[in-house]
Amino acid sequence: MNCSNCGHFNDGGKFCVKCGHKLQEEAAVSQAAAASEYQPQPQPAYAPQQPNQRVRQAKKVSKSFFSYFGEGIKNPTATAQAAGESQFVNALITVILYALSIPIMLYVGWKLLLIQFVRSMFKLPIISEELAPSDMEDFNTGADLIKATDINSIIHFNFTDFVFKQGIFIFIGLAVIIGATYVAAKFGKVDVSFKEFFSRFGTFLIIPTALLLIGLVLAFLHVEYFSYFMNFGLLSIFLVVPFTIASFKQSEINGLDRIYSTLIVYVVITIVLTFIANGLGEEAKTIITRMGNSSELNDLF
Repeated sequence: MNCSNCGHFNDGGKFCVKCGHKLQEEAAVSQAAAASEYQPQPQPAYAPQQPNQRVRQAKKVSKSFFSYFGEGIKNPTATAQAAGESQFVNALITVILYALSIPIMLYVGWKLLLIQFVRSMFKLPIISEELAPSDMEDFNTGADLIKATDINSIIHFNFTDFVFKQGIFIFIGLAVIIGATYVAAKFGKVDVSFKEFFSRFGTFLIIPTALLLIGLVLAFLHVEYFSYFMNFGLLSIFLVVPFTIASFKQSEINGLDRIYSTLIVYVVITIVLTFIANGLGEEAKTIITRMGNSSELNDLF
C-alpha cells in the first residue's frame, strides 16, 4: 500500500515505515472509493421475442381474406355492394386464385380429361357401331393403367413451366376483362374509382373461384366430375360482368345502356377465352407430342 503522505510503498502494517503516517485510514478511504466506483449494472428485463413483422402481416391478411371469402359465399350481393377500396387486396387475391386454380387443375387432372375425351369419342354413333364390346373393355383397362401411372414424370411435364406460364396468361386475360368492364361502366356514366370497381368485381368472382377450388380438390382425388366444376367456374365469368355493372347506380341518365355495356364486354370475354383456349391447346399438342416420342411410355403399353 502506498502512503498518501510520502508515497512510500509498505508491505503491510498500520504505520508507514518511512514517515510514520497511519495507514488504516488510507485503507478505509481506498475501500470506500472502490465501492463508490463499482455500481452493479441493472439487468435488462426479459423481453419476449417479437414475431416477425412479415409473419404477423401475413396472418392478418389471411385472416381478413378468409372472413371476406366466407361472407362472399354466404351473402354474395350484400358483400359485393359493401366492398370498397379497402377490399382491394382481398379481391386481388381472389383473382389470383381464380387464375392459378385453372392451370393447376389441368395439370393434376389432364389424364382424366384425356380419358373422358376418348370415351366420349367412343360413344359417337359413327365410331361405336364399328367397335366390338371387347374394344371398350380394352380401353377401360388402359384407362385404369393411365390413372395409376405417374405419366408426368415419364414425359417430363414441368409443373412450374405450365402452371405459372398459363396462370400469368389467364391473369392478364382477367385483367383485360375487368378493364373492359370498367370502361363499359364508365360509358354508362357510373362514377366509381377503379380500385372500388375492382373490389366489387373480385367479390362477385368469389363463387366462381369457389367452384374452381372444389374442382381442384376433386382433381387431386382423381374424381372425373372435377371438369364440371371447372366449366361452371369458367362460364360464371359471364354472370360476374352484368352483376358488377348492375350493382352500381348511374350518375347520369344518358349513359350507355347496361345491356349494350354487357354485350360489349361479352365480346371481349369471348376473345380472351379464345386466346386462353389456343394457349392451352398448344400445351395439349406439346403433351401429345411428348407422349408419342416417349420410349418409356411406349414400353409401358
